[in-house]
This record gives sequence, structure tokens and C-alpha cells, in this order.
Amino acid sequence: MRRGKFIVAALLAGSASLLAAPAIAQRRAPAAAAATNAVPALGYTHRVLPNGLNVYTIRDTRTANVSVQMWYNVGSKDDPAGRSGFAHLFEHILSRVTRNIPHGQLSRIVEEGAGGTRNASTGPDTTNYYETVPANQVEAMLWAHAERMGRSVLDQSVFEAERSIVQEEMRQRVLSQPYGRLQRYYSFDTGFTGHPYRRSGIGTMADLNAATLDDARAFHANFYRPDNATLIVSGNFDQAQLDRWIDRHLGSLPRPATPILRHRMVEPPRTRPRSIIAYGPNVPLPAVVFTWQRPRQNHPDSAALAVIDKILSGGQSSRLFRSLVYERQLAQNANTFDFGLEDAGIFALQATVASGKDIAEVEAALAAEVARLRDQPVSAAELEEARNEIVSETLFGRETPEGRAFELGQALTGANDPRWGDRLVAAVRRVTAADVQRVARLYFADNRRVSLRYLDEAQRPAGQAAWDPSAQATDPALGRTFPPDTRTPNTLAPEAERMAPPAPGPQQPFAAPAFAERRLANGLRVVVARSTEVPVTSMQLVFGGGASADPAGRAGLASMMAVLADNGAGGMTAPEIAARIESLGGQIGSAINQDSSFAFVNAPTANIGAAAEILARVVREPAFAQAELDRERRRALDQLRVSMRDPSFVAQRVAWRAVYGDAPYGSPNTGTAASLAALTRDDVVAYHRAWWRPDNATLVITGSMDAAAGFALAERLFGQWQAPAEAMPQLPANRAGTAAAPRVIVVDNPASDQSAVAIVTRGVARSDTDYFPLVVANSALGGSSTARLFQEVRVRRALSYGANSGLPSYRDEGVLVALAQTRNNAAPEVAQVMMAEIRRMRDEPIAADVLGKRRTLLVGAFGRQVETTNGLGNFLAGLAVQGLPMSDYARYIPSLQAVTPEQVTASVAAEIDPARASIVIVGRASEFLEALRAQHSNVEVIPIGELDFGSASLRTAAR
Repeated sequence: MRRGKFIVAALLAGSASLLAAPAIAQRRAPAAAAATNAVPALGYTHRVLPNGLNVYTIRDTRTANVSVQMWYNVGSKDDPAGRSGFAHLFEHILSRVTRNIPHGQLSRIVEEGAGGTRNASTGPDTTNYYETVPANQVEAMLWAHAERMGRSVLDQSVFEAERSIVQEEMRQRVLSQPYGRLQRYYSFDTGFTGHPYRRSGIGTMADLNAATLDDARAFHANFYRPDNATLIVSGNFDQAQLDRWIDRHLGSLPRPATPILRHRMVEPPRTRPRSIIAYGPNVPLPAVVFTWQRPRQNHPDSAALAVIDKILSGGQSSRLFRSLVYERQLAQNANTFDFGLEDAGIFALQATVASGKDIAEVEAALAAEVARLRDQPVSAAELEEARNEIVSETLFGRETPEGRAFELGQALTGANDPRWGDRLVAAVRRVTAADVQRVARLYFADNRRVSLRYLDEAQRPAGQAAWDPSAQATDPALGRTFPPDTRTPNTLAPEAERMAPPAPGPQQPFAAPAFAERRLANGLRVVVARSTEVPVTSMQLVFGGGASADPAGRAGLASMMAVLADNGAGGMTAPEIAARIESLGGQIGSAINQDSSFAFVNAPTANIGAAAEILARVVREPAFAQAELDRERRRALDQLRVSMRDPSFVAQRVAWRAVYGDAPYGSPNTGTAASLAALTRDDVVAYHRAWWRPDNATLVITGSMDAAAGFALAERLFGQWQAPAEAMPQLPANRAGTAAAPRVIVVDNPASDQSAVAIVTRGVARSDTDYFPLVVANSALGGSSTARLFQEVRVRRALSYGANSGLPSYRDEGVLVALAQTRNNAAPEVAQVMMAEIRRMRDEPIAADVLGKRRTLLVGAFGRQVETTNGLGNFLAGLAVQGLPMSDYARYIPSLQAVTPEQVTASVAAEIDPARASIVIVGRASEFLEALRAQHSNVEVIPIGELDFGSASLRTAAR
């Protein structure tokens, strides 16, 4: 179902019924519920090297990939006093330079050399570094981890460069986001009392600026060592050979003679309630957060807390959604956050207040749901639903080598128990209603609650000082001191002396799924692809039309229709649909793009038949009740209000209008305030009847279901579905329209802490012969961290946390778009750099070796995407959207591999014209407008309050 938990971001930085009535109308117990609980154990091997490094391996010969992960037992709780953000800073530093890996080359080894992906994350307890690569590249990844652990370079230039990038990340992820400060600072500072967990993992500007190189070296020497690390290798490998490689590259690293210095602190128990009002400069709607202390992750009560988390906010049948969002419409969203850590934890409830509603009423509603949990036993149906949701999440999470490795790593670092995942699932099965009530009473007492109101800065009383995160981050009670590092610092070796990474071994064959395709008598195209042995299945129905079929003045109609489809259908109300799907451990929902709309369901395979029955009702018999339209319209307007505070959201919407003008592709998919207000139920019903019909649909089934079972299910559910008598509507001949003249548009938002920069020009249709050469060209421009935009904007200039480009492909002409966020005064420079790189695409032919590296990267990314049930389903549904045959799946990799440098040069010259590109900057114009006008004579300035996405002019009608 459609929902999200926004505090989680703080962790790491109708037609008449034609379906037989008995199919769903009965509210029966979940079919085959016991079968969904059959979760295979997460098998592994374990050994400890003489230097103290723990090694865990998970072998799977069915995959062509391997995930290599190093987990260090150091997180933000270990940051020194006055140095918050240190562990996160080291997450960046250890990927920069080593004795044998020059600046920027680690990403090139992983992405361009191996066709893999790499990243890292920092939590309160741990820091991890991970790569997923083709299986023949595993030795090179082990060597790279040995380089980072034993031979990393930490000098002044590395330290200052990565500190600048972390500060850009802070501006982008925290300061410029509507609820960034609430997520990263207030929730944890108020949720914990005396433990270092209260400090933000990303740190503060003041603490980062105060840090010195000597501080960093002492911190590094204490924590980044083999006896404080765990290596996890998951995927296709030969165990004996892998053990030899691990011993060679990582076993040879010395174990320091000095002990690891740790400062353990205990979170004091909370005995009194606390109420806080906090303010932020970018708060479109008030928010409420309640927090309670909970025990450490590996506590026996964690299973009951996991069940409570699902009962309160596990989907649209959950108590908070039904009460606060759906029935009473007090909140835009309402969720819980169960955060168990190594030493302690918090359990939080949060809600964003709906426009026009009283914050006190929201607080009272949240408190009432907690009291109900304490005072009344939960129902057997709620308990079973929560269990099945947890089991389903576990199954889908274990589909890939990376997912299994992450589950194991989190179990080891958070619970100190490699079997924690299996034990938690087993314990969840044993949770009773009495357990839930006991745990709620034990931990969720009113006198132990912290209540936080988060309001806009304009509401702060005159004279009241602003909250300063540095005050808590430098609290002496959280002190850390580490002995100085007396070792000789590593330096980058001269080029002639550098060790090269190990050569790859033989390539593991890529196992393609078993495809089958059939068309039913009513015109419905059915595609079944058995792709996994994990017992999960995904079904997607994709329909032509999409947002580009929205009538004039009705932008957002397709989106609203799709949202409303599962808000009541086939005699079931929205809460009944949600309860039924979630009791099966499934998810149901919808999505749209310019060319199509989707309806989907995912579930454990044992329950997919029952879940698919609900999908059929949703697609064929939506009720589109007026009350549901009114409710979702209000939510959409509130969501738009929040999104308008995000500079990247605004920049991308403006960019699409700039490049497409008044053509259908330029219209905003989710509508405007005016178009949403104008929508009627008749509009919604008419759109559904026109486009959601079997002769305009493809059903894609992926997962562990075989072709015979898939076709039988499709025939049973959709075989008698009749298309309307009238002909299919006609779409505009060219939904992209005529290319608009280039513009330089500034959207002035004085409240913005950062500027978003977008450069956009016309691309090609997905079916165009230039498509694959341009995919390669875009990959070189901005498709990864080794691409030109990222290297120029982030790595060389430290102007942004990241810069990238994309090539969205549609049935008609698509776009090439480059995006970045930066501090306001750097926006003209970032725009200039990005435009120069787009010109370079055209002026500088791609070298043959660069082309080969980008092809390697793209082929690897494709392999990782289609390794998951949903990833494969999305790819196949995309082929259906574009009117392409399913056989293009088999041709995708050969099409990439066949691209030549000459084809790239010719395609870029034919299709990408930098002189036709538009520049969009959204931010505080007073800090950059003069410099931008010195570069461009045609700058348009639109105040954020006068911005109108409803027309190509982008200005309200009054202007």
C-alpha cells in the first residue's frame, strides 16, 4: 500500500461486475497462511582469522553475482565529544585514496572494471562498505577492502575534500528538506536522554568545521582494524578458493597491539513525561512525534514490538492510517518507527497534520491509539496480518545476495547474533495478544513519553532562541578521547610501484528466466517469467495511456484514478481491501508515467492467488466513491504543498514544462492545485472506462510461479473480462509536441537553503535506433559516480553531494536531463560545469576504452535489476509500455555490447543539441542571480508564489 515512514530516513544518512461474486466477497481467513511462514533458514559459514577478522559466507550457485561487504563495529555513538559526524565522515574518507588506489579509482575498479555497484552507510552502531559485482570479480573486491582497511591514505587534502562533501550532503538531505531537521536532529535528540544515540549521525556544521586531521587519525587508528570488523561474502563462489583469497588479502593485515578503546554508556530510564515545541525554517505542515524508550535490539520483547509496529502502521489497514488518515482525516500521514539498537532503542509515533486540522486533536488521536493498545487485546486477525507482513518482507529481502548479506550484517551488528533474523521470524510466530498488551503497557506509559511538536519558524515566539544541535552534540557527558596515532601515515605509492587489482576469473553464466507469453481471447496479453526459487510472486497490469491522456485542465486525472482504484472495489471498502491484502503478506498499489498506468500486487507465492483476486476486483470493479475522491484530493493537495518546499521536485517539474511546453508530456503527472480541485467523479469513471480495458493491457507475472500456473490464474481472473464496445481513444499523434525554445528559468524561493539545478534538452523515443548509443553516452555523462558530472561537480570541485543525468524514454520523444543540488551561491557555477559536460558529449568523441567501461557498467546494472522479482517485472512492463516485444529482454545486453564509438558520436550529433537546452535553477535567487545574468541574457525570474505548472509560461494567469 502507499505509505512511508519518514523518520526512517534519519538512520542512514466503473464497469459492471463480471467476476463471480464468491471469489472475494467472503471475508475468510488468509488462504495458505501457514505456507507463507515457511521461510528457509539464512544459512552461512563462519570463521575467525588469526588477526581477529570475522568472516561469514553465504553461497548461492543460482546467481551470477556476489556481494562483498565489510562491517565495522563503529558508528555515530562512537563520535568524539565535539566531533559529531566523525564515523560518517570516515565512511567517505575510506573510499577516497589508498596506497595502491589513486583518488577516484576505487569506483572505477568496481563500476567500470567489474560492472558492479558500490556504496556505504553509517548507523548509530556500525559503518559498512559494500559492493555487488559479477561473481568473477570477487577477488578484486577483497583486495580493495584490504586496501581500505590496511593501506588507506588520510592526509589534509583527503580530510578537507571529504568534509566539504559531507557538508554538501547535510545541506541537501537535512537543511533543504521540509522535515530534514526533524528527522536528523530533533527526533533523536529528544528520543534519547543521556546516550550518544541522541546525536545526529551526519553531525553538525560546527563540529565538522572544528575537527582536525589529528582527531581523524586517532579515531581511524582506534576503530578501523581487522579485529573490529566483519567480512560478509554472499553469492556464487567456490568456498575453498574464496577462503584462500580471503587469507591472502585480508588475513595478512596485522592486528594492532593496542586494545580498542570504547566508552559504553547506559541510557537512563525515563520516569517523567516531557513536552517540546521545536521550530524549523521549512515546515509546510506541522508534525507531531511521540517517543518512548524501548530495549536493545536483541531483547526478547523485540518480536512483540515488531508486531506492534505492523499493527499500528503496517499499511492502510493499520490502526494509525485508518483512524487518523482515512476515517478522521486529521493527518496527511501517520506512522510508527521501531528502532532497536545494540545498547538501547526508541519506539516512535509520528504524524504530519493535515491542512486545516488542529495539532492538539492529532496528538489526542495518537495518544488514544496507544491507550487502546494498552487497554484492549488486539484481534486474532490483526495478529495474523502482522505476522504475515513480517514474513513477506523477510522473503522479498532474501531474494538477492546483497539482501541476504545485509540481513546478516544487521543481525551481527545490532543484535550480536548471526541467527537473529531467523530467530526473530520464529519469535514473531509465537507472539500472542497477551504479549502485545504486556509490552505496550510496559514501554508505552504516558509518564515515559516525549511529545514533540514541530512547527514552522514563523510561529516561533519573539525572542525565543533557536534550537542548536551543536549544544547536545558537544555535551561533555558524551565525551570520547582516543590516543594519538603514532604510525607513519600511508601515502599514495608512485605509479610504477602500485599493486594492480587481481584479474577477474571466468565469467559466471547469466541465468535468464524462463519466459512464456499468451494472449487471451479478450485481447489481454499475459507474460509469465519464472525467475526465482524464493517463494514470492509479483503481478503487474500495465495499461497504455498514462498521464499524457489527461484531458486539458485535468492534469493529475490518471494519477488520481490509479490511486482511487484500490480505495473500494468489488463490494469491498478501502479498509477491507487493505486488511485482506495485508493479511496475505501482500502489497497492492498503482503507479503512472507519461505513457501508461499500472496496477500491481506482490505476495508470497502461497498467497498470490488470493491476492490476485483482489487485484482483479480493483482493476475491473473500482467503486470511485465520491467520499474517496474528496479524501484523496485533500491528501494530494497536502502532499503537493510539502513537495513544493523541495527544490529538486520543483526544478524537475519546471524542466519538463520548459522542454515540452504545452504538449501532453509537459503536463505535471500528479496535477496542480487548480487541476486537482477541478476533478470530478465522472472524470475518473470516464478515464477508467476508456483506458483500463483488457485490449489495452499486459499482465506480467514474475517470481517463482511457472508458466502453466500463471496462465491458469490469468484465465480464471481475467478471461471473462470484456472490453467496452466503444473503440479505444486516440492519443495525440506526438505527445512530445514541437521542441520549445531554450529558456533560463530561475524560481526564486527565499526560504531555500540550497539550489537545485536542472539542465534539460530533447532526447529520443525508446524505440529509436539512436536509443542504445545514447544510453551509453548518458552513462558516460552522468550515469554513475565515475561519470563526468559526478567527477566534475562533486569529486573535483566539492560543489554538491552528487550530480547525475538521466535519459527518460517514452513512446514519443524523451529527454536528457542533468540534475544537482548545491549551496545557493554556487548554482551558476554548477550550471556552467554541467552545460560544459553536455557540450563535451557532442564535441569530444567517446574513446573506445571509455565505451567498453560504460558497457560493462550497464550490463552489470541490468543483471542486478532483473535478479529481483519486482525488478524483472518492471523491466518487462516497461517493454509493454513502449510497444516492444518481450524478446527485447534477450536483445538488451547484445544491443549494448554492439554499440560502437562511431554510433555514439553520430547519435549524439543527431539527437542532442546543447544550444536547445534549458537551464532551471530553484533556490534563493538573491545569492546567485547577478552572477547568472552575467552568463545568460535571457534569465526569467519567477517567484515561488507565482509559479504555475499548469501552463508552459509557468506563471499564474494573473501574471
